Amino acid sequence: MAINRRTFLKAAGLTTLAGIGGHAAMELFAPGSLGASGPARVTAYPEALHGERWAMAIDMERFTSARLYQQCIDACHQRHNVPHISGKDAIKWIWTGSYKETFTDQQSIIVPEEVKNQPFLMLCNHCDNPPCVRVCPTRATFRREDGVVTMDMHRCIGCRYCMAGCPYGARSFNYRDPRPFIRNMDSTYPTRTKGVVEKCTFCDDRLDRGLFPACVEASEGALVFGDLDNPDSDVRRVLKERYSMVRKPSLGTKPHVFYLI
Repeated sequence: MAINRRTFLKAAGLTTLAGIGGHAAMELFAPGSLGASGPARVTAYPEALHGERWAMAIDMERFTSARLYQQCIDACHQRHNVPHISGKDAIKWIWTGSYKETFTDQQSIIVPEEVKNQPFLMLCNHCDNPPCVRVCPTRATFRREDGVVTMDMHRCIGCRYCMAGCPYGARSFNYRDPRPFIRNMDSTYPTRTKGVVEKCTFCDDRLDRGLFPACVEASEGALVFGDLDNPDSDVRRVLKERYSMVRKPSLGTKPHVFYLI
């Protein structure tokens, strides 16, 4: 049977997409799909969790050991094939920093000394008003209708405008091929390439399969996740009961990651 060049290239392209990381093309692009009028949320699974504004509360009273911090980081990084690269080229989706690094513009707030001396988990804040989305020229990063700021990493051209726009340092750039630095690769999640930016996505792929973020499941109750617009959700309950802080509130980004102090 004769086959012309256009038909061959189309078939080859679809075959390649189907083979990346063991994903079908629809699954691979679902977290970062773009509709005709702009970003669109694609939920391919009937068991998907639904929320209007997903948010996370980090209960600092429960983080009493280095083990628990590392447990949350490892769960995230293993699930998303984050490479183990040290130094200036390190890739991080979730990491720890000091009180001064976390709350740079809130040093005058009076909090207990033990709070100021403990590490804080840091990650993408999934803002209501994300500057990273506004500056991305290819719409590789966008805010889903449920509040998750995610990425279509196949659209990323490596311009790093989003890194300059993010006031939380929540994005990493692959200066080298990350795949040789991945330990225990998870074949169910796509790997990235050199020249691509990546970050925490609130595990949107897991939300779309009816699962909470990997770090939440590994946190032994220290991370509370839920729908901020649902008055009966766990995250709304703890925010009503406890004093909380967000990072850099003066910027007006309206973060969806809260720290329970």
